[in-house]
Amino acid sequence: LVLAGAGSGKTRVLVHRIAWLIRAKNISAHSILAVTFTNKAASEMKGRIEAILEQPIPEMWCGTFHGIFHKMLKIHWQDANLIKDFSVIDSEDQIRVLKRVIQGMNLDLETWQPKDTQWFINKQKEEGHRKAKISSNNSYLEEKMAEIYESYQAVCEAEGLVDFAEILLRSYELLNNNEGLRDHYQRRFEYVLVDEFQDTNEIQYLLLRQIVGPDGCIMVVGDDDQSIYSWRGAKSGNIKRYTKDFPKADVIKLEQNYRSTKNILSAANSVIKNNPSRICLLYTSDAADERSSVD
Repeated sequence: LVLAGAGSGKTRVLVHRIAWLIRAKNISAHSILAVTFTNKAASEMKGRIEAILEQPIPEMWCGTFHGIFHKMLKIHWQDANLIKDFSVIDSEDQIRVLKRVIQGMNLDLETWQPKDTQWFINKQKEEGHRKAKISSNNSYLEEKMAEIYESYQAVCEAEGLVDFAEILLRSYELLNNNEGLRDHYQRRFEYVLVDEFQDTNEIQYLLLRQIVGPDGCIMVVGDDDQSIYSWRGAKSGNIKRYTKDFPKADVIKLEQNYRSTKNILSAANSVIKNNPSRICLLYTSDAADERSSVD
């Protein structure tokens, strides 16, 4: 676990770690899985690794959670109970499907707005729930949302549609229910490296556990102070969860900031120190370089 403050070079650490594994340890790029959160970041990461190695590494899987597991579903579409040419739908397409579903259930679109039901469905999937998890009180709102979820998923199955949240949930089910396939990927990916770990949600964390297995090597880089995506399911608590699930893991702190001046860091530290649940990480500036905050 690398706890890396803003501007401390956390992506550089991942890039050089991967290059070192390939060059110094003679690890096949085929055995390395690198995960980050945007296509741009994944492309830049792979480009920097190839620049260090001075050779292309097409066999290494490097991408976003959705990109990597979409690739897996395309390979194992039959095991995942999908049609071969399934279509991935974006947020706008999902809204259009939900409109059809809601109207088909003779519900009022003003009362049961597609964006609200979209949020509910995606939230359920991000938490790993195939069927909607509702409270014991079973409010009318929750029960009706659960019915919409069920009807929506039936339409997606019939038409070969997969939304973004479904990519991860379907991949988790694929690995969880298929021991042979799970063992295959655990043997293949000897080294798993994850950037921006504080932004992982429940299903992403569960997927990593499936890929790594009991004996795998996983390196994660993150900082709970930089977790700003709780509104889309991110759980900064996954950092503490990692230390419990992998108790033998080394914890390394990168506290030197090469991006911001002392005044900026002092202001940041004065705010974040009031968070009682954070993992203690002190940010310090490069004393020899008091440039502006522009990197």
